[in-house]
Amino acid sequence: MDDDGSCEAGLKIGGDRHPRPLNETAAARWRDELAALAAERELNGLAGLLRSDHPDAARLAAVLDLSSYLNGIAFKNPEWVEALIGSSAADLIAATITELNRMPAPGTSDAALMAALRQAKRKVALLVALSDVFGAIRPVETTRILSDFAEAAVSAALRFCLLDLNASGKIALPDPDNPETGSGLFVLGMGKLGARELNYSSDIDLIVLFDETRPLTPDPMDAPEILSRLVRRLTRILAERTGDGYVARTDLRLRPDPGAMPLAISVAMALTYYEGSGRDWERAAMIKARPVAGDKAAAERFLEEISPFVWRRYLDFSAVAAIQDMKQRIDHHRGFDRVGLEGHNVKLGRGGIREIEFFAQAQQLIAGGRAPQLRQRRTDDALQALADGGWIDPATGAELTEDYWLLRQVEHAIQMIADEQSHTLPEEVEKLGAVARLAGFADEAALGAALLPCLKRVDGRYGRLFSEGRGERREAADTERLKRLSQSPDDAEAIAAIEDLGYQRGADIARVVHGWTLGRYRATRTATARARLAQIMPMLLAAFGKAHDPDAALTAFDRFLAGLPSGIQFFSLIASNPKMLELLADIITAAPALRETIAARPHVFDALLDPAFLDEVPDRDLLAERLSLSMGQARDYEDALSRLRIFASEQRFLVGARMLSGVIEADEAGAAFSNIADVVLEATLAAVAAEFQRIHGQVPGARIALLGMGRLGSRELTAGSDIDLILFYDHDEGVEASDGDRPLAPSTYFARLTQRLIAAMTAPMREGILYDVDFRLRPSGNKGPLATHIEAFRRYQERDAWTWERMALTRSRPVAGAPEFVALVTRTVGSILAARHVESAITKDVASMRQRISASKPPRGALDLKLRPGGLIDLEFLAQWALLTGRASPDLYGVATETVLAAGDWPCGVDGAALARAVNAFTRVIQLVRLGPEDVREVAALPAGLERAIRRSLRLAAEADLEVWLAAETATVRAAFVAVLGEAPEVGPRPATP
Repeated sequence: MDDDGSCEAGLKIGGDRHPRPLNETAAARWRDELAALAAERELNGLAGLLRSDHPDAARLAAVLDLSSYLNGIAFKNPEWVEALIGSSAADLIAATITELNRMPAPGTSDAALMAALRQAKRKVALLVALSDVFGAIRPVETTRILSDFAEAAVSAALRFCLLDLNASGKIALPDPDNPETGSGLFVLGMGKLGARELNYSSDIDLIVLFDETRPLTPDPMDAPEILSRLVRRLTRILAERTGDGYVARTDLRLRPDPGAMPLAISVAMALTYYEGSGRDWERAAMIKARPVAGDKAAAERFLEEISPFVWRRYLDFSAVAAIQDMKQRIDHHRGFDRVGLEGHNVKLGRGGIREIEFFAQAQQLIAGGRAPQLRQRRTDDALQALADGGWIDPATGAELTEDYWLLRQVEHAIQMIADEQSHTLPEEVEKLGAVARLAGFADEAALGAALLPCLKRVDGRYGRLFSEGRGERREAADTERLKRLSQSPDDAEAIAAIEDLGYQRGADIARVVHGWTLGRYRATRTATARARLAQIMPMLLAAFGKAHDPDAALTAFDRFLAGLPSGIQFFSLIASNPKMLELLADIITAAPALRETIAARPHVFDALLDPAFLDEVPDRDLLAERLSLSMGQARDYEDALSRLRIFASEQRFLVGARMLSGVIEADEAGAAFSNIADVVLEATLAAVAAEFQRIHGQVPGARIALLGMGRLGSRELTAGSDIDLILFYDHDEGVEASDGDRPLAPSTYFARLTQRLIAAMTAPMREGILYDVDFRLRPSGNKGPLATHIEAFRRYQERDAWTWERMALTRSRPVAGAPEFVALVTRTVGSILAARHVESAITKDVASMRQRISASKPPRGALDLKLRPGGLIDLEFLAQWALLTGRASPDLYGVATETVLAAGDWPCGVDGAALARAVNAFTRVIQLVRLGPEDVREVAALPAGLERAIRRSLRLAAEADLEVWLAAETATVRAAFVAVLGEAPEVGPRPATP
């Protein structure tokens, strides 16, 4: 302080806000009185500051006028304000929280601890509020500081309770010097405490649990009662109002079944409750759960165990409806039916904080099981993750984040006035003005200018996500007519509305649709499912009305619905994503392979809603990363196999849906299906080997590798392809048995390991099978050992292999195994194929093999492009002939047929580029046909949607005759085949099976 009484330093708070008081006269009086009190207590720095013209004196005086609560603290403890002249607010807050982390000191009584905690609370409340109002910190920092303080206070109170019970002999702490560590007792902070988002006067929501396998009490049966008494004492220490105030109001009602459960609940009891009776709102609450006190290692184990309850494997659109219902009950109960300023609740009202939280949480619950990056506790972090992942538009995320923090700023200002747990703006102009100034606005008009548009923006965003229930959208007249089908199938206006949509047999369709409402199908048995279906019925009818044959499309959907095991999730998904209906209609009508997948496992449709669906075709590395995330959460071997099936089914479905919708070209599908198989086989082999080793140990020096053959080997898989494999192994010389509890001889070990691998892929589980697999391409076929020693394979190929076996090897590549052994297998196969053989002998063998196939497996129709003369087998045999005769580089083994044909040195003037174009075109047709009905072999029998997709893929004009085009292309290929390999008997297409 200078000689003239001025104070140049001011308060070490900073900030650029200068709030104005409501009453200048009152502010001046408070300033003088605090100066006098400071002088009386010899707080000369504060007295000098208040008597100076420093801007901080005016800022402090304004706060004294605007907030009775902060006024009371400042006058009771002016030394805390004095301390701000020498130390920064941030340092003082940090020191206070650090002191809490040292409590309790030995010999501390209840009363002393309670007084110390309450004093710390008031000090932090004053320092945080001044920093906030002055603009030195933003709401994001305010909430973190308040949360850190509350966590430290809860932890200090818990340590006191634990130590006291330990001293009395009622519990036995593993480490009294660190009472929380290893105790098995822990406190979860829920809601805003869990998310580190506490508001200025927040309650704190707590759940107290204990690990019953590590009992603190001498008799484990006493644990619930003794530890529940501890919880009562803990809450009293924190929440009881004394002459020093309170630390934090506590709420224990978020624990499982609060009306029946004790205050301290065992982990086993909690897990049983959540797994059997947990509700969607409890899932939403658990998003923010965070260990705040006690044995945090035990807490993290619990949160890991409860993760499957919170984060479902599938997209969970029923969560949207549950959260919407929750919000509607709040609105109805509290009368929140408008957006306004005076008297508006900025937390629970329309456009308020809760709507932003629900906006984020609903989408986290929907997709967090699939996208772990969405598992964020903080609302702003969740919005950022949703935007980063493409689940919401980045502009939406940024806008809602900005609005969220504006609302939190206003909420803090409301609560700073009198430390009341209120979120409602005052109706009186003067009090509203106080809120405005504490929140950083000049007056109530400026507050309204910022807040009202914010509330309307949030209301709009929330309303678009939860697109029904507020009564703002009037249903169109035709929609109202269609809804009458729930009451009667004979309503003339409803039938007319159906016919207006393009259906020919309106009355028949009306009876089908009405039947859905009677609960005859498994998917419509519950009232909730029927309600969801009624909601989307007009959309469904409109979508199928756009099909080539609406009546047939609707009938196909009826068959699909009849096979659907449950409906709530599926109907909720459609209600939340009506744009998916067009693709669903194509799948239902044109792609039964995909339709059956959805019917058996409706959640595979989830993948279409991933923002990446239209933006990417995942490569092998990205698929491996996503599968690894899922496998990392597997609880056991069975769960791992289940996860593999879900992943493979979903990813195969995605490739098919992308083909059908035109996102990818059909000739790209082979590589995409093969990438899926690669990563799934690698993960399956690892899981099987680990489980097998657990029982039988390892064979010293054991190395294994899987060789993919056929379409997998050449990366040309289709939607329904089997996969052909050979399992190779090697081990140290002289080894007699594995080293496990149940040792096996090496040959038996690897044979049984292969059997276990086959079972892992082919065993029917709830999620279906993984792949049909075939090991018959191993040496000696079914007569040979199931697993193949690499040296035995080499000898067989060099001495005894047939030409057809070397042909098969040209379409092979390692897909899984130890890297160094995979390299050895690659070199071995390469050296076998590099050995040259007489071209004429190879030519004779290849032509003879094609003749035998023609005789034993004639084509079944024009669309059987695999077996049809001039079709894929002819093209594949040409490529294999080129590799075995040296007319194509042996480096090209294990690559796509198209690539080999384009690179071949062809005799007789055969055009390799034309052959490559033909295999590409046939591949497009086959990939799409494999999505269709199994019995479709003729062009005339193709579903309309599938034929359109084939024409689009081949770039054929609408008027072009697909069957004529196929005949011309296959004739050209057949001529090339005969020119290279000689004449073979022609076998025409076999008539299609009726």
